[in-house]
Amino acid sequence: MRAGLVASKRLVVNADDFGYTTDVNQGILDAHRNGILTATTLMANGDAFDHAARLSRENPSLDVGCHLVLVGGRSLLDGEPLPASVADLLKRLLRGSIRVYDELASQVRRIQEAGVRPTHLDTHKHTHIAPPVLRAVARISAESGIRWVRRPFDIPMSGGYGIPGGKRAINFALRLLRRHAGRVLDARGCRSTDHFAGFQITGRYHTAELVRLIGSLPDGVTEFMCHPGHCGEELRRAPTRLKESRARELEALTAPEVRLAARNYGVQIVNYRDLSV
Repeated sequence: MRAGLVASKRLVVNADDFGYTTDVNQGILDAHRNGILTATTLMANGDAFDHAARLSRENPSLDVGCHLVLVGGRSLLDGEPLPASVADLLKRLLRGSIRVYDELASQVRRIQEAGVRPTHLDTHKHTHIAPPVLRAVARISAESGIRWVRRPFDIPMSGGYGIPGGKRAINFALRLLRRHAGRVLDARGCRSTDHFAGFQITGRYHTAELVRLIGSLPDGVTEFMCHPGHCGEELRRAPTRLKESRARELEALTAPEVRLAARNYGVQIVNYRDLSV
């Protein structure tokens, strides 16, 4: 960006799960065309990968990254099912029975071979919090030149968002790993936003909560993780707890009040390509 145009508060609005189902894909695109969503991350092993890759090529203003998957779906290496849960993944990591780097590197290659030039990396279910996965992601970032990597540690959020105590406890536990994650990523020359938000309120916010979040953003660059989508039959059949909530998130991301809030609070909506200039 040109000198003089950099706001003290900048926000990347990034949707996970591009490629999961076609109705999720279409919801992400609608949130970009009609709302504040600027970026998304693509699942190379998603059932609707080809559809998402085509939408990406047809909509170059949508900034696309890689949503690296070690939980759910099938491996790109051998076609076998990946671990069904984070707990199952941790067991396989302890046994050394999963080829983390090879699997994730193959996913990045598939995305690139589909004509997509990814700008950022994150992981499904935040699995790169686990040290072996984090090391693999940092290595892939360095080797591929995809420098932006998510640090999924939520900014502090006061009451009023309806966050369950258990979710707050998990977020606190994750924040204890922040320094270690920073050291690993910094050693590989990775870049991350100053702040992150969205983990604690995934699936439980409406327009009012999003307006409130925008009004309370700290100075610097924040990534807001979201999961918009249309809740059609394809999504209803999919093995995910996020179904109707995706439609609510889409409604919030496209609400005029949200764009007005960004303007009133001096928040510049950007993507990772903007930050790389």
